[in-house]
Amino acid sequence: MATQAFRKFLPLFDRVLVERLTAETVTKGGIMLPEKAQGKVLQATVVAVGPGAVNQKGNTQPVSVKVGEKVLLPEYGGTKVVLEDKDYFLFRDGDILGKYVD
Repeated sequence: MATQAFRKFLPLFDRVLVERLTAETVTKGGIMLPEKAQGKVLQATVVAVGPGAVNQKGNTQPVSVKVGEKVLLPEYGGTKVVLEDKDYFLFRDGDILGKYVD
């Protein structure tokens, strides 16, 4: 179902569409956390990428992440995009801080 939404939306240039991971609502000890106590989630999964930015010579420089990779996002920034009642965020490739390697 979620993959159908990305057929309707393709990021342009060096933009990356990500889905943030959900915040922990229960501690390891089983205590439920209120919404204000939950930290902002900075990890996300890449769900769509653009073709890349065009450099001064006219060549396309590819995006540094691929669909399915887990990335670290900055605390602020990104553009919220709602597709089929689900929240996604759009970042430039250069704004992504890093990616997790298994």
